[in-house]
Amino acid sequence: MVDHPLIAALPAPLRDRVTSATMKDGRATVVLDVAGLDPRQREQAEAAVTQRVGAAAGVNEVRVILTAERKARRIVAVGSGKGGVGKSTLTANLAVALHRMGHKVGLVDADIYGPSQPTILGNQGVRPEAREDKLVPVASAVGVPVLSMGHLVKPGQAIAWRGPMAGNALSQLIDAHWGDAELLLVDLPPGTGDVQLTMLQKFKPAGAVLVSTPQDLALIDAARAGQLFDQAGVPVIGLVENMAGYACPHCGEISDPFGAGGVEEAARRLELPFLGRIPLDLAIRQGSDSGQPPAAGDGAIAEPFRAIAAKLAAWLAKTS
Repeated sequence: MVDHPLIAALPAPLRDRVTSATMKDGRATVVLDVAGLDPRQREQAEAAVTQRVGAAAGVNEVRVILTAERKARRIVAVGSGKGGVGKSTLTANLAVALHRMGHKVGLVDADIYGPSQPTILGNQGVRPEAREDKLVPVASAVGVPVLSMGHLVKPGQAIAWRGPMAGNALSQLIDAHWGDAELLLVDLPPGTGDVQLTMLQKFKPAGAVLVSTPQDLALIDAARAGQLFDQAGVPVIGLVENMAGYACPHCGEISDPFGAGGVEEAARRLELPFLGRIPLDLAIRQGSDSGQPPAAGDGAIAEPFRAIAAKLAAWLAKTS
């Protein structure tokens, strides 16, 4: 958005799309980015700018130039050293939280052998369409488009593929018709195998978020995952501690079945940012199983996801 008196009267969504505004000899020229708008919306935007700017003092003529400038699509990988640490749940909720903040985000479920995003986002059983030999992402009720092997195989069907096939599948999921999505969150499988290598070598993420539970065994594996990203020159945006603290539903007492503070301490030791912690809460598990991610709501359980998403958004803005 530019700062110019000519566009002061425009609604905020239109002001955000103005990339240039000039005035000379009574002629106002406004350059408007209409990427992501359909033809009718573009006409409405042009008419609104013409009317509002034309009403400004000293304006005799308005010229609106429509462009479709797109920001380069960026990829953020969400990884973990081992399974069962809640990586997929975190990825889905971060995507939802970012979407609610106004970011154009898509989600790639790269866990080829254990896809879970269709369940978490509530579109299990929906098959993606293909257009021009590319997949079209599946819509979700929470506004985040997603592609997953879970959309391409029957529910519960085992996938017995060797590494190259899994890598090719990842490429099809990422090289899809993502439309105006400016950010892809990629839910990686646990570990440091073929899918991770394909991601790093072919698509080079802008950064990575690492997820771990507080106990030592999980932290050791998370450190290995961090080394893989470091060797590939992909910055680790930060670490997230999941399943941190359980509040008894009867007495409210907080217990730590997996320990506490281990990920934050590891982040300090590795000189990496600590992005936050997600509690061990029954509502998160229920929401994930029922296709209703907690970040889509406004309750207290959504706040940790929003806070981490805000830090991720700030990092992306800083490094753009």
